[in-house]
Amino acid sequence: MKIITLQKITLALIVSLVTNTLFSQNIKLKKFNSEELKTERLLKIYIPPSYQVDSTKNYPLTIVLDAEYLFDVYVGNAILFAKKDKAPEQIIVGINQNQYNERYQDCSYSKQNSLPTEEGEAFYRFIRGELFNYFEENYRLSPFKTIVGNTLTANFVNYFLIEDFPGFNAYININPYYALDMPLMLEQKVVTLNDENIYYYLSNGKYNSEKRQKTIKATNLLLGKIENPVFKYKYEYFKNTTKTASIGQAIPSALAFIFEMYSAISKEEFEKNIKHLSPPDAIAYLENKYVEIEYLFGSNLKIRERDIFAIESIILDKENGDYLKNFGEMINKLYSESPIGDYYIGRYYETGGKLKKALKYYKNGYMKLAEGDPNADDYYENIERVLQKRDGTYIEPTTEN
Repeated sequence: MKIITLQKITLALIVSLVTNTLFSQNIKLKKFNSEELKTERLLKIYIPPSYQVDSTKNYPLTIVLDAEYLFDVYVGNAILFAKKDKAPEQIIVGINQNQYNERYQDCSYSKQNSLPTEEGEAFYRFIRGELFNYFEENYRLSPFKTIVGNTLTANFVNYFLIEDFPGFNAYININPYYALDMPLMLEQKVVTLNDENIYYYLSNGKYNSEKRQKTIKATNLLLGKIENPVFKYKYEYFKNTTKTASIGQAIPSALAFIFEMYSAISKEEFEKNIKHLSPPDAIAYLENKYVEIEYLFGSNLKIRERDIFAIESIILDKENGDYLKNFGEMINKLYSESPIGDYYIGRYYETGGKLKKALKYYKNGYMKLAEGDPNADDYYENIERVLQKRDGTYIEPTTEN
């Protein structure tokens, strides 16, 4: 009964997302004349609505193979993640491969060496050369690129990773039908990665044949033990679902994993990367996070207020508040209309006994509060406290047991 319920919920979510995508979002079909393939290929292209509004913004590019099956699911989830501020908006290109079973020729490989056949190499060049060039010349792209495949096409996406210079930053492998030598080729490549982060998502499930499960599990063992800081890896095994339903589960899970850095600081990120930092290192971590977001994803985000407050405890609790001023100045730069930055700078000067400067910043912050703001009285207490300290009438409150 639980299995049926889970599948119904998953399918309902997919239907809802796809319906929204098809009727209200900017998706167009394009016949692309490929010299490499000596034929036309049908593309589905999703361009975020903001593309026409903000001419300064760049967008990550995602290539979706098996577009007849995967494109709408991926686009629906990408829209949802962007609206929830969990991922950047993306330009998404789907390649149709199932009208005449093109996928079998596109993704064919030699059983002797597990490398693409002549037809597979042509499809590789079609993506790596023709599509890349077309979209880089005609659209505003950020450096970050993702590729998505399922079963046979999931094996093919790995040829863009094992090459000398990986073509994509993120690889979504849903139930891959790995070529015989692919697991070893992946292992050999991953240990040598030393440049930008590579994100690799791999899914498997009870619905796969025993042979497929065994190969994917063996690959997971190889990749899971590799200790390379630039190789970001996630493996999922789905038990209580079907191969079709697993697509709707794998894609949002992969998006959450790949775009974790874009999201606001989670409890896990704080515990793992920030908790033990000194105040200047915590501030630097936050600033660097957003520099990376802008570079990779083309999203010129201000540091989110919730991320500022995520490191607040470090600034307040460590090194006697010596970095309260730096913290306040950062907030004022980002949110000049907010009284919070002035509060921290005022607190810094008050702690150091510089009451005149403390009073100045507390007053600046108070003036930013709207009339009738429920926090106004509490904020004004800072001003009263400093005035009392200046006049020598301040009495330190005592705590009764």
